[in-house]
Amino acid sequence: MTLFTKKSCSRCTQLKGRFDLAAMNVNVEELDIESPEALAHLAWHSLVDTARKNLPLLVLDDSSTVADFPNIEHQLAARAVQYGIAYSRNVAKQNCEKGSCAL
Repeated sequence: MTLFTKKSCSRCTQLKGRFDLAAMNVNVEELDIESPEALAHLAWHSLVDTARKNLPLLVLDDSSTVADFPNIEHQLAARAVQYGIAYSRNVAKQNCEKGSCAL
């Protein structure tokens, strides 16, 4: 499972703060000009156009993609339960400033 994020994305930051992604075996790839490997991985999944509109993006183990923030939260919560990892359940939802939650 891979979570594509970027530094200035408030929703990305919220997810990284709520879940122990490393303990849940979720790879986090931060997209920026200094990480060509992450951008190449995003392109390999044919998600560049999707990332230009919306971040974060979650690629599941079966290579399907979840782009809707509530569904990403749901998938990560289910993964946390599966791995027996505690997570923060009640967090105020962050809104994205113009363009901050897109590539």
